[in-house]
Amino acid sequence: MPRVPAHLRELALGMLQGGMRTADVARAINCNVRTVRRLRQRYRETGRTADRPRSGRPRVTTPSQDRYIRTLHLRDRSRMATTTARVTPGRHNPSISAQTVSNRLREAGMRACRPVVRQVLTRHHRQQRRLWAQTHRRWTRQDWQKVLFTDESRFCLTRSDGRIRIYCRRNERYTEACTLERDRFGGGGSVMVWVGVAQHHRSELVVIAGNLNAVRYREDILLPHVVPFLQAHPDMPLQDDNATSHTASVVRDFLHDRNVSVLPWPAKNPDLNPIEHIWDLLDRCVRDRAIPTRNVRERAGDLVEEWGNISEHELANLVQSMRRRCTAVLNTAGGHTRY
Repeated sequence: MPRVPAHLRELALGMLQGGMRTADVARAINCNVRTVRRLRQRYRETGRTADRPRSGRPRVTTPSQDRYIRTLHLRDRSRMATTTARVTPGRHNPSISAQTVSNRLREAGMRACRPVVRQVLTRHHRQQRRLWAQTHRRWTRQDWQKVLFTDESRFCLTRSDGRIRIYCRRNERYTEACTLERDRFGGGGSVMVWVGVAQHHRSELVVIAGNLNAVRYREDILLPHVVPFLQAHPDMPLQDDNATSHTASVVRDFLHDRNVSVLPWPAKNPDLNPIEHIWDLLDRCVRDRAIPTRNVRERAGDLVEEWGNISEHELANLVQSMRRRCTAVLNTAGGHTRY
């Protein structure tokens, strides 16, 4: 009786001992009459209601094949279970099923999950990140409160890496073997936006039509949004990354003429910018909306609305995490962190 739980077997036995008919007991626990009869017969012979021991379903793979499957997926974390199943013969069949491969990996503590997408870091990038973290790790919270963090991001309607999975064990989520390194991903139409965040201030979310070059960055972002804010807060430096539109001579000359100090920022350093977490939060909020986005114009409107829903407390917590981010970079010798 494998389908009857233990508590129902005990209940059925009590009903039989209470004088109920076999058919009524079977109807009460929703099983066949023959099952109840076998239960009564087993209790009379053994004095127990537990099901008889069985050998179970025969295993279709050998122990050596189990080790081979585990080794294959440890060497190639993105290898699909169907690929391994096609090349692995079974004991009784020409090949095993993908579910069998997943079961063997699960027995070894490996489960499928989405990879962590990060940028490629060369030796020079790691060295520059480490030096920057050593310089700014002694900054206090008051020092980071005086920084205006800015960034722009492109939100795609669809993602091209949504179906990629990797197999990882416990505490391996952020290791190099389980990391997917890419410079760009996504597709299906996109919209670019820009924001600025400080400890107690935020800018409006600016929707950028098309691509952003140095002239448009100066005329559409710096002149109407950044410069007026920094002139009202003269002791606050500007943080931006090393994008071409930010490091162009026309932009640097424009900032120098208006006495805007720029915080030095190493290349390939998105995990140190707290706004990257804001992009992830906005993306999840937009994709969890009840009505899905149909075009780029609706996506831009959804982003503006969700930007206003983010609380000041969340933004302040991200800015206050800068000291921990610097420590994390130093602990990895300039490598990837969990931020």
